[in-house]
Amino acid sequence: MNAKKGGIGFRHAFAGISAIIKSERNFKIHVGCAMVAILLGVVTELSRLEWIVVIFAIAIVMQAEILNTAIEKTIDYIKPEYHPAAKLIKDLSAGAVLVASLGAFISGIILFIPKLLEMLF
Repeated sequence: MNAKKGGIGFRHAFAGISAIIKSERNFKIHVGCAMVAILLGVVTELSRLEWIVVIFAIAIVMQAEILNTAIEKTIDYIKPEYHPAAKLIKDLSAGAVLVASLGAFISGIILFIPKLLEMLF
């Protein structure tokens, strides 16, 4: 593979991440939640395996949000006027984000609540 092409691919990827951070409120919320999870991980001194769970949960939620945004932008481009099928596609991709977010949230509760309770009592 040509090194130049790989570098350009990374530039496009970073441009996409920069664009979603600047334009999508929900992604900013996910970044904030990720920072809270990382801070809690430091405070509660997570094990390596627990860190892997946290990092995977963060990555899955952010990937879902990025893909949701890409799907929504594509639908808006292809079908700017309302259409039931376009709405369903957007609802499904938003649902994927919700499933990922709920999974991450529940994993966080299972992981952090016992550690925080132990620290307090």
